[in-house]
Amino acid sequence: MRGKIRFDSRGQFAGHETFPLRLLWLKKAYDAVGDGADARTFQEQDAIARFGVGRNMAASMRYWALATGFFSEEDRVIAPTPLGRSILADNGFDPYLEQAATIWLAHWRVASTPEMTTTAYYAFNLLSAIEFDPAMLVEELFALVETNGWRATRGTLKRDVEVFLRSYVRRGDSLNEDAAEPLLAELSLIREARLGGWYEFVRGPKPSLHDAIFAYALGDYWDRSGGATTLTAEQICYAPGSPGRAFKLDEDNVVTRLMRLDDMTNGAWQWVDTAGLRQVQRIGDFEAMSLLALAYPRAHLEAAA
Repeated sequence: MRGKIRFDSRGQFAGHETFPLRLLWLKKAYDAVGDGADARTFQEQDAIARFGVGRNMAASMRYWALATGFFSEEDRVIAPTPLGRSILADNGFDPYLEQAATIWLAHWRVASTPEMTTTAYYAFNLLSAIEFDPAMLVEELFALVETNGWRATRGTLKRDVEVFLRSYVRRGDSLNEDAAEPLLAELSLIREARLGGWYEFVRGPKPSLHDAIFAYALGDYWDRSGGATTLTAEQICYAPGSPGRAFKLDEDNVVTRLMRLDDMTNGAWQWVDTAGLRQVQRIGDFEAMSLLALAYPRAHLEAAA
C-alpha cells in the first residue's frame, strides 16, 4: 500500500513553525479571540505581548488552535467552535486543560483527519509497521506526496516528523527547552521502542479515555462516513480515521465500549451482535455536548444538581 494512497484533501506538513502544542496555548487563544477575531491577531506586532510568546510561537498557536478543532477560520476570521467554547470558556468544562478528556479530544482531531495534520493522520491510520524510525516515516510520506502530486520536500517532511514525535513522545529530560511537556505527550500513545531512534505505538486499553469521549469521536467519524445508519465493529476498529485507529485501541476494548453505548446514548445508538454480525445502529440522535459533559466530573455533578 505504501505510496499508492490517494487523498481527497491536500496534504499539509507545515504551519506549526516546528513547535508542538503546549499546555496553555488553547486557553490563551480563546481569551484572545473571544467570539471571533481577525486571524492576524496571531501575526500582528503586538502578538508577542498579547500571548507572552515569540511571533513564531504565536503563529504555531493559531495552527494548533485550528488543527485540534477547537477553533475554525472563515474569511480570515478565527472563532471558537462549539466544542472549543464548551471547554475553554471560563465557565466551560475544562478551561485550563486539566482533564485527560480534553487532551483526548484534541488528539482525536489531530489523528483522525488529514487536512492540517497529514503526518499524524498517516502515522496513526496508515502506517503498517509495528515499529518505525523517523527516516522510514519520511520516506513513506514522500511516496504519498509523489502519488498525490503534492509539493513538499524531504526536508519539510523531516521537520514535520520531528514535530510529530516531539508532540507525542514523553521525554525523560525535563531540563531542556521543552520543560513544559507537549500536551499530547501526556497521553503516552507513542514511546521509544529501542535504542537507535525507533518508536512504537502503545496499543490496547486506554483507562484515561472516557466512554463519552470515545462516543463523541465515534459520532464525528460516523458523520464523515457518508450518513450510513449502521457501522460495523470492524470499521470502528480498523478503518482509517476511526476511533479504534486514532486511539490505538485493541478490538476487545472497542467492542466493550460499543456494548455500553445503549445506556450512554439513551438508546439512540444500539449495539447488535447476532448471527456473527457485530454492528452499531443509529436509531435516533442526541445532543453531543450533553454527552461530553459525562466526561467532566464537575459538569456532570452540576447538571445533576
